[in-house]
Amino acid sequence: MGKPITNNEYQITGRILLHTCCAPCAAPSAEPLVLAGHEVVLYFSNFNIHPEAEYLKRLEHARRLAEKMNLVIEEDQYDHAEWLEHIRGLENEPEKGARCRKCFEFSLARTNQMAERLDIPAFATTLTLSPHKASQMIFEIAAQFPRFVPIDFKKKGGFLRSIELSEEYELYRQNYCGCEFSKR
Repeated sequence: MGKPITNNEYQITGRILLHTCCAPCAAPSAEPLVLAGHEVVLYFSNFNIHPEAEYLKRLEHARRLAEKMNLVIEEDQYDHAEWLEHIRGLENEPEKGARCRKCFEFSLARTNQMAERLDIPAFATTLTLSPHKASQMIFEIAAQFPRFVPIDFKKKGGFLRSIELSEEYELYRQNYCGCEFSKR
C-alpha cells in the first residue's frame, strides 16, 4: 500500500496520479513517492505547450522517464486551441499572473477528472518543482479538488535533483514553461 506521505493535514497511501508537466520535473517528484512504496501513475496533460513539436518532444521524454522508472504513463489528447480559449484575454499577463493561474486551473481540473476516471484516490502536480512557479498559488487553486495532495516538490533540493536525474536519464530540459507567451 505504501508508506503514508503526510503533508500538513493530508495523507496519502497507495496509488497517486502525478500531473507531469515535463520529464525533468517528474523524475524528482516521482522518486520520493516511489521510494515510499506508492504506485505512481504519470499523467501527461499539457495543452499549454506550443508549438506542437515542443509538446511531442516533451511527451517523448516523459515516456522515456516512465520506462526508465518503470511507471505507467497516461496521456491526454493535445488540444492547444482549447487551452487558448480557456485563457483568452490573458495573453498579455506577466508570468506568475492571472494567465498562469488560469492555466494551472485548467491542468489541475483535467488531472482531477483523470484521477476520478482511473479511480485513483490522490493526485499531485510536478508544477511545484519549478523555482519559476508559485507553489502557494497552485495549492490555492487545487484546494477545490478533494483528491489533491499539496506536495511542494521543490523542497529538500528537488530542483537540484531534477538536474541530476535529467543528466542520468538523458532527459530534454526545455528553457521555457511551454506556452508561447512564456517565451517573452
